[in-house]
Amino acid sequence: MSIVVTGGAGFIGANFLLDWFRSQDETIINVDKLTYAGNLENLASLQGDARHQFVRGDIGDSTLMTRLLAQHTPRAVINFAAESHVDRSIHGPEEFIQTNIVGTFRLLEAVRQYWDGLSAADRVLFRFLHVSTDEVYGSLELDDPAFTEDRRYEPNSPYSASKAASDHLVRAYHHTYGLPVLTTNCSNNYGPFQFPEKLIPLVIHNALAGKPLPVYGDGQQVRDWLYVGDHCRAIQRILEIGRVGETYNIGGGSQRVNLNVVHTLCRELDEFQPRSDGKSYQEQIAFVKDRPGHDRRYAIDATKIDRQLGWKPAETFESGMQKTVRWYLDNQPWVQNVTSGTYRSWVEKHYCA
Repeated sequence: MSIVVTGGAGFIGANFLLDWFRSQDETIINVDKLTYAGNLENLASLQGDARHQFVRGDIGDSTLMTRLLAQHTPRAVINFAAESHVDRSIHGPEEFIQTNIVGTFRLLEAVRQYWDGLSAADRVLFRFLHVSTDEVYGSLELDDPAFTEDRRYEPNSPYSASKAASDHLVRAYHHTYGLPVLTTNCSNNYGPFQFPEKLIPLVIHNALAGKPLPVYGDGQQVRDWLYVGDHCRAIQRILEIGRVGETYNIGGGSQRVNLNVVHTLCRELDEFQPRSDGKSYQEQIAFVKDRPGHDRRYAIDATKIDRQLGWKPAETFESGMQKTVRWYLDNQPWVQNVTSGTYRSWVEKHYCA
């Protein structure tokens, strides 16, 4: 038996594969386009492991996906593949439309045709698990209740709009064709192997390099933070016993103001790798022009997955942040390899004060 995972060389996908193989022997066929954020170095520990079969490819390549499904006859497809950075979607939305909407549509078509050809017993057991984001729900006021699975979709960026569209396609393929789907909407992930364009790895990288730590606007945006390892275990749980056709919100139960997140990172770095001048890294904080249409608050109500599937995050915000900072400090060669000239140009373009 096998599983097809798309986007398995990216941040969350790679962590999922590594977590999977710690407890499972089932083969994974990992399909990744290897765009800037897809990095096979994330999976270096799996080199030579026959359980991991990597295929460089695009979920929008119908011929490729049809062939892979027929060749490997997986019992499930888990779709991590997506363009995911809001800033990039603002400055270049077309890639997000192509990957997140058109790519998901073509993947669904290939999966539907494959599923139609399975035996009755295998059709019942098959699952298509689509990984999405809490950003599809829009923005909350500070006193609003957290997002539940019944929350109306109100995406506010090209990124979140493209993910909302992909969610709707997945839902439609279940209701129209009977495809056995599962959808997850997670809060902000953090942890090992995250590309340093996202807040936490960016702050760590800039702090160690003596550069400004960019904070959008007043820094009072609120996010719910989910350690990536907890997210991966939630996905495994949903794949195992999730109810077909259902959506599950996955949250860390750790709402924090962005500025406080940066302060926490600075305190951790002050302890683990102090500045040579004895000053705090907090002196490097620099407020920059806010992102256009920046959502003020996200918050996940994860009651459903707890009640139905018995999942809760194992990490607190504090324990997850400590693990994350230590990982980046211990893996500076990885950081240096991904922070290429192209990456530096991107940061200069989008995070100038």
